[in-house]
Amino acid sequence: MIVKSTEKKGNEATIVVEIDKDLMESGVNKAYMKARKSIQIPGFRKGKAPRKMIEAMYGAHVFYDDGLEEIFPQVYDFAVAGQEDFKAIGRPSLTDMQISDEGIVTLTLTTEVYPEVTLGQYKGLEVEKAEATVTDAQVEAELDRMAQNVASTETMDRAAEMGDTANIDFEGFDNGVAFEGGKGENFDLKLGSGQFVPGFEEQVVGMTAGEEKDINVTFPEDYHAELAGKAVVFHVKLNKVTVTNVPAMDDEFAKDVSEFDTLEELKADIRAKALDQAEKNLASAFEQKAVELAAENTTVEMPKALIETELDSQMERFAYQLQMSGYSMEQYAKMMGGDVSTMREAFRPAAEKQAKISVTLEQIVKAEGLTVSEEEINEEFEKLAKEYSLELDKVKELVPMGEITGSLTTRKAVKVIVDAAVAVAPKAEEKAE
Repeated sequence: MIVKSTEKKGNEATIVVEIDKDLMESGVNKAYMKARKSIQIPGFRKGKAPRKMIEAMYGAHVFYDDGLEEIFPQVYDFAVAGQEDFKAIGRPSLTDMQISDEGIVTLTLTTEVYPEVTLGQYKGLEVEKAEATVTDAQVEAELDRMAQNVASTETMDRAAEMGDTANIDFEGFDNGVAFEGGKGENFDLKLGSGQFVPGFEEQVVGMTAGEEKDINVTFPEDYHAELAGKAVVFHVKLNKVTVTNVPAMDDEFAKDVSEFDTLEELKADIRAKALDQAEKNLASAFEQKAVELAAENTTVEMPKALIETELDSQMERFAYQLQMSGYSMEQYAKMMGGDVSTMREAFRPAAEKQAKISVTLEQIVKAEGLTVSEEEINEEFEKLAKEYSLELDKVKELVPMGEITGSLTTRKAVKVIVDAAVAVAPKAEEKAE
């Protein structure tokens, strides 16, 4: 192969490469061998037609596109990845292919390239950071959660009262016709919680186990369109009434739920842990904001390929999260009133922002001359092996070295920004006149 010419304009480069007859022939022959089993021409059994016979019938260059695909990795490595003046992004597009009488193929490839990045200020950035605090209400809320975890339930042989949990079967009817989403069985309803349509829970009060009753309610005007403002009837059966017995919050409670002997000691521990978590959250937010500010100060014309790649990654991560919850991307999109393409567009602003952050951090790595040692790399491999319960050699086999070094140098770039950032008090919110 010979690279005849290269030309770079902005974020795009054009490469003209010449491929000799022998290399092209190797690709064409591989393409023929793969394709012939599905080709049948008169006079030959299926899959047995000679290449020259097929070419005579369909054209001398019938296998050239597939042949080029066979040798494309070699072409890419030599003509595109081997360039010193630019770094290609994504797969190049073939814009022209010329075949000489001697069988020499000349390709014109166009590819997006890594952009020119001009860093702005990334050290000494002023970043707002609030002071970590924990309120008495937060401590009480955690105590209440702990109390609920050890609370006991008791079935009551009496009429339902506000504050009780009513286990009910119900079905809703609009003018005698059951409506979608209006049916439930063995549903635990905390009376007074406001979970149901206004007026529903109040009418369950006074019912006893085994009793059935029609409850008349009217949906709010801001309810979803099909039922907004409508008067409906729910047929309700009360299965049982239970009350939750929450233990008193005293020293005995503290001994039961923790290692502490007194409630005050437990409260102090809750406060300390909450304060530690609050400080970690604020530090994380400080880091994120500092990095975002550094990216905002960067001047770069972002290539579409980088944004699309980041968009692909974000969509893949979100699809995985949905899968863990039992949903597909298509199902979730439909529930949100759209499709996967509209969801992708919704993710685009975040992808654009993250892609710019990534190129900023890569440029800082270069500007600061950041590197990683063999020891740091090995420590990262060991950390991953422990995290995923895999053998070290298996992790090294699965995770590319470039991915490890890229991750470590990126973290160092973030540290450069954050260590030099100046924390300032958040601005007071302006009161509306």
